[in-house]
Amino acid sequence: MNFHGTDARHKAIAQLRAGARNADVARALDLPLGTVSYWLHMDRARRGECPGAHNPKCPRCDGRELDTAAYAYLLALYLGDGHIIQYSAHRVPSLMIACGDDWPGLMDACEAAMRAVFPDNSVCRVRKTGCHNVKVYSKHLWCMFPQHGPGKKHERLIMLEPWQQRIVDEHPWDFIRGLIHSDGCRITNWTTRMVGGERKRYEYPRYFFSNKSDDIRRLFSDTLTKVGVQWAVLARGSDPFNISVARKASVALMDRHIGPKY
Repeated sequence: MNFHGTDARHKAIAQLRAGARNADVARALDLPLGTVSYWLHMDRARRGECPGAHNPKCPRCDGRELDTAAYAYLLALYLGDGHIIQYSAHRVPSLMIACGDDWPGLMDACEAAMRAVFPDNSVCRVRKTGCHNVKVYSKHLWCMFPQHGPGKKHERLIMLEPWQQRIVDEHPWDFIRGLIHSDGCRITNWTTRMVGGERKRYEYPRYFFSNKSDDIRRLFSDTLTKVGVQWAVLARGSDPFNISVARKASVALMDRHIGPKY
């Protein structure tokens, strides 16, 4: 982890207050874009310029209205590629979702979901090799994602709270889409058959979802069943970590609601 001195922070804040763009400041001072965005947010919060900066409301604690469709999608992204951290230097924890640079539409969807679920909180993107971490800072992350805990997800119990399950039941396709976008894919398989003495190639699409957590795979497969998608476990070696959707009608149903990553 890199620490940046007070002088760099003061220079960055001065340029930001003068109207410079976050990306331009980061480039000029050779700083991570996420660090610059965080400094700007904290500076605005201290001066009372952020909406809800003094006391952002929480759907669980304060009864604030929640965009449940966006939450179902973001919850699935968290279960797949997300984690919550809190550095000792920061009083506010952050949720980070790793999004590959090959899928810019997915990254946009992740950021949009974060802003919908946490409309009064800071959201930013931190550039990494081959990907970006999309981040949101909130003191209420523990309330909204009670699955957080020490260790890897596949080494601990993952269960939805009743209120989360109600949201997933209300928006099953948003939940499935988030899981596919995090740990799944749509691919085209092919095979050959002899037809009239000639070997012909046939292609067919299918969906895969891979996750080491038995609980997360069960959440995925149970939700597929509820929306009428037929699925199967595809073991590689002795590890049954893969769920496959290959039947034509089920693939067509997935295509109507999910489609390829973009």
